[in-house]
Amino acid sequence: MLEVGNLTVRYGKHVALDEVSITVGAGEMVAILGANGAGKSSLLGSIGGRVRPEGGSIRYSELDLLSLPQHELVERGIALVPEGRGIFPGLSVSDNLALGAFPARARAGVVSNRDEVLALFPKLAERRNQIAGTMSGGEQQMVAIGRALMSAPELLLLDEPSLGLAPIVVQEVFAALARIRTTGLTVVIVEQNARATLAIADRAYLIQAGRITGSGPAGTLRTDPAVVRAFLGGAAMEQT
Repeated sequence: MLEVGNLTVRYGKHVALDEVSITVGAGEMVAILGANGAGKSSLLGSIGGRVRPEGGSIRYSELDLLSLPQHELVERGIALVPEGRGIFPGLSVSDNLALGAFPARARAGVVSNRDEVLALFPKLAERRNQIAGTMSGGEQQMVAIGRALMSAPELLLLDEPSLGLAPIVVQEVFAALARIRTTGLTVVIVEQNARATLAIADRAYLIQAGRITGSGPAGTLRTDPAVVRAFLGGAAMEQT
């Protein structure tokens, strides 16, 4: 479904991505794991149209994404949940979700999509009239993910969904992502929390200093000694 080839991103003299290549199949959840500053967000931002690469290619279902304006990506079925959430804090939960359904591709399924989002995040159903900016960080992340799902995406891009959240809330968010995975939606998730991400992803790429340094099935990476030392705090994860 998605093919990124030899992608290079620079910010002035700083090389954020150095000829990075990844592939994502339809229905897969693929993780991009790395430390802060490794280039994860630059990669996701390039796919989502927020970052303009210097070179390389991004193809999505045979479309050349680099030739399309950012707003057109949403109509093509690509939804990005950016780092920092990017919700409308002065609007209610319901209004934030309704704005997610603005693309023409989503309008026919507004009711069913909203019902699915509220079933996925029961807290949002309870607080649909609450002003989003008054909610906790975890609840705001649920709003951001829910708003993206309201656009009826085929490809969901998640940038650091657990960033800054309390551990108990991180568990809730990842439990919801695990349920999203079962729907067959294609997901690319950028995360520093390798342990939680490898527990739900199908495959992962490891990125360091703007280069892909490894990849493989999530189950294999969870027990790879080098990955354990670099990303999992030195303790291998049990298979589940």
